[in-house]
Amino acid sequence: MPASYFDVDGTLITTNLVHPTLFYMLNQPTPLHSVAKLGRAIVKAPWMVLAETRDRRLFNEMLFTSFEGVSEDRLVCLAEETFDKVMKPAILPKARDLVRCSLDKGHDVVLITGALDFLANRLRDHLGATDVIANRLEIKDFFATGKLLRPVVAGPEKARLVREHARAKGHNLDECFAYSDSYSDVPMLSVVGYPAAVNPDRRLKLLAQAYHWPILDLAA
Repeated sequence: MPASYFDVDGTLITTNLVHPTLFYMLNQPTPLHSVAKLGRAIVKAPWMVLAETRDRRLFNEMLFTSFEGVSEDRLVCLAEETFDKVMKPAILPKARDLVRCSLDKGHDVVLITGALDFLANRLRDHLGATDVIANRLEIKDFFATGKLLRPVVAGPEKARLVREHARAKGHNLDECFAYSDSYSDVPMLSVVGYPAAVNPDRRLKLLAQAYHWPILDLAA
């Protein structure tokens, strides 16, 4: 049975990793806690912008340091509200149709995302996907340390994770599909037999045209 591997941010939803993180920072136990979180994030912002253009893995690691000191209970408690207010409204109009089409063909539908697992799992359930490959926070004594557990789901690492997932589940990659909006996901797209560019950035669109990959617009 084939699998369809979907990037999430920019592909199925219009938001990115920053939006749910900001929601968590603004919903700390007290306004003072929220101001402190935002202040530290503002200080790191220039380095994060630089990291985002050069190394997605480093960007993820820097961004998620914002969760340092947040209790495990609060992470879970706010997850449903974060999904409902931030992620769900951002789902692209035709995203459900594309996921449903893959499911109707009997594919495993796997979301592979830099988002945190407790949020990605809610998107999985909402869309009816079958599996998630997502980032996970390190938890010690019931509080987030601000560190990500390895492997960090970002950039070229996605290709390795797709290969490992396919091998573990018995999928033949030559029969599998992958969808992304970003040129940074070319390694992931290249390991499957049927890659597609979805709402692609300029570089990915040019590459897709050169290799005759399907180009999809889920916002139309």
